[in-house]
Amino acid sequence: MWNDPARIQVIGAGRRTGKTEYAAYKLLVAALQAKKGLTFYVAPTQQMARDVIWQKLLELGHDVIKSSHVNNMTITLINGRMIYLKGADRPDTLRGVSLNYLVLDEYASMKPDTWDVILRPACTDLLAPVLFIGTPAGRNHFYDIYQYAELADNDQWSAHHYTSYDNPFLDPNEIDEAKKTMSSFAFRQEYMASFQAKGSEQFKDEWVRFNDKEPEGGDWYIAGDLAGFEEEGKRTNKKRRDNTCYAIVKIGDFQDDHGKFNWWVKDMIVGRWTLDETARKLFSAVEFNRPKGVGLEKGIAKQAVVSPLSDLMRKHNRFFRIEELTHGNKRKIDRIVWALQGRFENGVIRLNTGDWNAQFLDELFQFPDPLTHDDMIDALSYVDQLQQMTYTEDFEFDDFDPIDDYSGY
Repeated sequence: MWNDPARIQVIGAGRRTGKTEYAAYKLLVAALQAKKGLTFYVAPTQQMARDVIWQKLLELGHDVIKSSHVNNMTITLINGRMIYLKGADRPDTLRGVSLNYLVLDEYASMKPDTWDVILRPACTDLLAPVLFIGTPAGRNHFYDIYQYAELADNDQWSAHHYTSYDNPFLDPNEIDEAKKTMSSFAFRQEYMASFQAKGSEQFKDEWVRFNDKEPEGGDWYIAGDLAGFEEEGKRTNKKRRDNTCYAIVKIGDFQDDHGKFNWWVKDMIVGRWTLDETARKLFSAVEFNRPKGVGLEKGIAKQAVVSPLSDLMRKHNRFFRIEELTHGNKRKIDRIVWALQGRFENGVIRLNTGDWNAQFLDELFQFPDPLTHDDMIDALSYVDQLQQMTYTEDFEFDDFDPIDDYSGY
């Protein structure tokens, strides 16, 4: 963190991770190195600034502090530069200054205008470095600025995330004990620094069960929710746009230590790719898993991917049928809830462990939320429709070469 060259750092961190001590050191060093301008620490209120960092600054900087005035919350260093502790609840005291360094602590508890309208202009002339720190409080303006920093296409911004477990000086057993007495939402927010918004009641975390061992028997299904396609060589902020997702699921009558279940979600292949990449990823998944059914969401994207997919089939002499999946005149929310809520609640779904888990659970617990993607759970919900479709014969690879790429005849 200390050597991060980004001018503006955004840190979302759990309780007791050391973010205040980091901010104190940065303030002292910035003020000692400054030639002009003011050094600001801004908390939601000035009283909070005093409670949080005043004593910490005095302890860490006692060798370089010339004087301090608790009444006006200023600290003067041996080089004459001053550190000011301010409250965002008094915006008039923040205006009309030129800053050489700025810390915004618990930005989630401030009004967005504190940065956008008041303090950002104060950092302009000296290109002052800025440090946002805080524990997430849902998906508000702190989440927005964290996302912006994470997705920025330049080296001016950087985003960092730490949980309380990342602090080696905290006893992990104590954190585990806290987890037993706190609500799951409160624990994720306060200790795991989750930006999860409170309020989604569609899916609960206690419904989610994992099993990293592939069950025997059953049939494979692959359902796809297609998004747009990237252009070759063009750089985009992919996280801001919808993704394509392929859900790979084995369906059958299975049992593990938790009881009987029917769906084992092996993998979620998710991303935003070029048209050819989108086709290749689906073909590879089908070739490897040999599913009984393959389905893609109806629409222009499906029509577009059929051509390169058919080329791959002919090239490798392996052909498969693609079912057309539809929303069935249902709202997306209703369709997803209908397909997945009961299955999760009744414990008939198991998730394989993988890198996709965190993103999938974020979508699941936030649903429906306009600020969160739902591509992965949308793809998974389509498996319900796919498994109900009637096949004239068991799916298999064959040497059949379709004349028409769209109809399959």
